[in-house]
Order: sequence, then C-alpha cells, then structure tokens
Amino acid sequence: MRRLFAVGAVALMAVGAAVSPATAAPARFDYTFTRLAKAKADECFDGVGKAYPAGPRCKTGKPKVNQAYVWGLTQVDKTLWFGTGANVHCLVSGATLDYVKPTANDNWTCEYGESQARTNDPAIPDYMGDMRAPEVWTYDTTTGKSVNKSAEIRAKSPDDALRLSHTVGLRAAGHLGNVVLLGGPALENTLNMFAFDATTQQYLGSINFPDFGNIRTFLVAEDALYLGVGIGRNGSAGGAVWRWTGDVTTPFSFTTVAALPVQAADLTVYDGRLAATSWPAEQPTSQQMLAGLWISPKLADGLPGLNDEDKANWRQVWNARQYEQDRVVSATYGGGGIAAFDGYVYWGTMHVPMKSSMVHATVYPPATDQAAKDQSVKTQRAISIWRGKDLGLPTQKIELLYGEKTLPAWDPATSTWSDKPTNYTPLYGKSGFGYLFNNYTWRMTVVDNKLFVGTMDWSYLVKDLLAGAAPQPPVNAKAKRALADPDNWHTPLIDPTKFGGDLYMFPDSNSPAQAVNVRGLGNYLNYGIRNMVPNGKGGLYVGMANPMNLRTEKFDLRPQGGWELLEMNKR
Repeated sequence: MRRLFAVGAVALMAVGAAVSPATAAPARFDYTFTRLAKAKADECFDGVGKAYPAGPRCKTGKPKVNQAYVWGLTQVDKTLWFGTGANVHCLVSGATLDYVKPTANDNWTCEYGESQARTNDPAIPDYMGDMRAPEVWTYDTTTGKSVNKSAEIRAKSPDDALRLSHTVGLRAAGHLGNVVLLGGPALENTLNMFAFDATTQQYLGSINFPDFGNIRTFLVAEDALYLGVGIGRNGSAGGAVWRWTGDVTTPFSFTTVAALPVQAADLTVYDGRLAATSWPAEQPTSQQMLAGLWISPKLADGLPGLNDEDKANWRQVWNARQYEQDRVVSATYGGGGIAAFDGYVYWGTMHVPMKSSMVHATVYPPATDQAAKDQSVKTQRAISIWRGKDLGLPTQKIELLYGEKTLPAWDPATSTWSDKPTNYTPLYGKSGFGYLFNNYTWRMTVVDNKLFVGTMDWSYLVKDLLAGAAPQPPVNAKAKRALADPDNWHTPLIDPTKFGGDLYMFPDSNSPAQAVNVRGLGNYLNYGIRNMVPNGKGGLYVGMANPMNLRTEKFDLRPQGGWELLEMNKR
C-alpha cells in the first residue's frame, strides 16, 4: 500500500486543474490572533538514520522540533491544560498510509525505521519510528506562564515513565470536578490515560486500557463527563462512549454507555441527547460500520445521564454511504468536528490525504497508464459540511451545506467511471469550502452566538510529498510509465496565499460560512486548527497542528514549526 502513496501524490497534480478557489465571503467581524505559547526545538538532527547530536543547542546538525500538535485541550478556571503529539504527519503516513520510506527536506523529516528512537526501543514498530513521548502542559491565562508537567509523570514511577514514552500522543483532554484527564493511543493498539489534580496541579497517576486503542473527545453534558473511544488500531475494530464515574482517589473509573460497531469521534449535546460522529471500521460490512452520525437515548430517561442501561440504544441517523456513491471511497470517510448551533447539529467529514486513492487502487488495480491517473483524480475528496435537526424522528431533516451534487463512482462491472448523484444539493458551496485541500473538519465550536469551524489544509505538504514520492515505484508497471512522463502532469491550482489551516464562521443558521482566516492563523506552517475552546470573552483559545519539524531557524524571518497555542479575540 505504501507504493500507492506515490501514485496518489503525483496524480494529485492533475486533480488541482479542476479545482475552484474558495469563494466564501470575508468575515463579518475582524479578529486578532495572539500566540500564547509555542513548541521549542528539543532534538538535533544530522541526517536520516544518524545518531542525534547533543543539544539543542546543536554544535552539529540542526535543531529539530518534534512536538507538533496541541492534540488535547481543556480549560479549568484560569488554567489551560493540553497534551501534545509529536511528528504526527509521520505517524499518519506510516500507520494509516503504510508509507515508511525515510525522507528529509527543508521543512520536515520522517525517519520511520531508521529513527534512533526506533533503534533504542524495539517496542516501537518501523511505521511509528518517529514517535516521541508526548508532553503535558499548563498555561496560566492570568500570568501567561506555561509549565511542562511531563517530568512529574516520569518521576512518579518507572511504570508511569514507560507508559508516557509508549503513548503515541495525548489526543484528548477533559476535566470534571477536581480531576483533569489526558489520554491517547499507545503502542500495541492500547490506550493510555493520565490524571492530575485540577486544584493542586499534582500528578495523580496513569493507567493502560489494553482492550481499547484510541480516544478522541471528552464532553461535559449535564454535569457528567463522557468520552469517545475506539477498539484496535486507530479504533478500526469498533468503539464505545464512556461515562466517567471517578474522583481524585479513583480517577480512572468509567462505565460504558454506548457499545458501537465503530469508534466514536467528536461529541456534542443536542435536544437532550448526545450526538457523536464516528470513524469507519477497518473492513466495514454494513453501513453502520461507516463514518456516520449517532444519537443517544435521552439523557433524562431512566437514571440521570447515560448509563450502562443505554449502551445498546444508540442509533445511527446518517452515514457516508448516503452521500458518497463509490462504495470503496465511502469506506474511507471519517466523521469530524460536531457542534449544536441555532437549532441544528452541524458536523463535517474527514479525509486522510490520498487514503481513498490508495484503498481504491488496492481493490481495483488500474489496468492502464491513464486508468491510474483517472483513479487518483476521481477518488479525491475534500470535506463536506452537514447539518440536521429532529434527529431520529420521522421529521428528521439532513442538509448538505458544502459538498457536491454529483461525485465520480467506479463501476467494476463495466470498468468505467461516471458521475453519480449524491442525493443532495449543497446549500452554500463546493466541498472544502471551495478548496480541494481542506481535508479535515477538525473542530467546531460555538462562541459569541456564532459557529466556528477549523480545518486542516494539506496544500503546503504537496510539493514535498511529490519530491519524496517521485522515486517510488507506483502500484504497477503501467502506472509507473504513466507517471514518468512529465508532459502528462498538470500544475495543481494550489494557492500559496491559502497555505495553512482555515477558520470559517457561520454567523447564524440562515447564512453561509465566512472566512475568518485561511493562512494558519498567522503561520502558514500551521496546517490545521486542532482544538478550540471559548475564552470567556467572546473569543477562543486555539491549539494548532504544525509538523514542520525542521523549520527551526530563528533568524531567517520564516515561520517556525511545532505546535502553537493561540488566543482569538474580536478586534
């Protein structure tokens, strides 16, 4: 499968020729963005597979910043708590795309199996060779002081230290009462969680859940804390929703309130229920195992909140196959950010770059040079944005806000592509808010009576992916010959003024989204808006994703790599 990554990245050049630029109106209000904290260089890099020189400061090699994402974020009074993820773009390409050829360029490096971290720890597989221990940080919004709490975890016990070092990243953070929880996927497809006292900020301990492999979102609803989890690698074997039943003394006590055939992703409260987006099973055999939208029983039915009695009573009210007519492509959709706003539930989709092309080429290997290109072009998808009301009722209404009226679908009986109706007409515009490279609907948050939508935009990665992919053999010899002809390549319509993750805003339920910022909120290397929480002043605290681990030169006047914590306020 890793070979197909090269096919898709190169063929993407043809995709862009048909892409229209975003047409969303300018934001009605101006906003300012202030950087509160940023990841610093934590390693020295002197070439793929080489021992890491001492530092930083680096007498040899160059500084490298591994910590890439503010992956989990929550606020307790005046303190922001967040967990990080390191080199996440390398982990995704290795674990999800099966692409493990080491590479280095001016922006980033992925060493995979040649990483010294992999060499020093045999428990780390080659495809995860770029993982580093995540970090736990606090930021005091009054004093502006940030504190790295990770050393406290390592000092607690050897087991805690090992657990942290084997955590892929702290993907979710939440709190209730006096406990802060941070969790993330761990090696061997398990789940690790860490707890702190919210008042004293002292570390309480950690736990490994061996039967679960992922975690995505915490949510407080009617004085109860819920979280979505997945089973197996990246939640590909099913999932659940848990309710926290713990306290400071027993911080890792949970009950299962939803048993699902898919992993629960993002959560919101709507009409007295929980609504959850989901990611697909690894090999879905029914529409319930696709990315979709699920609703819980009423929180007021039976015992207060959701409990064990409710775990079999969740219902899927929408799934990707109701829109995407190509069966293979529909199985690669993920469910993204979700929020209740102005009487509706809004949500969006997620699309790992080139995953749909790779899976499609595995199921239907292209027979000719042109077929390889057509397949890569016609399987690409940007995010679609949806909303619904009266969920689960006979009056249920689902609307497509940004998406397509038709999409290409493959007919294996005739070995042809044709445009098939999606059964929806978008109210406001094209997929991706009009831009192909908006591939994740990463977060939706309501503040100041407006709905904010943060995306991942992977357009800045394309040139480096092309450079890294060119020597790779594609899926078969015919595709290789087709891609070896530069005259057949088309320059994609990638707009450098739109590098970086995008922030859009719906002012109300009767208006299209308005572009607040399409440049990474001040740093075009910030390819995604990973987290948003209200700041209590009509603005947001925003956690960014920025995996450009070799962009660390402080004196070249260029933006730097590594996670950023920002604050957005009205001008």
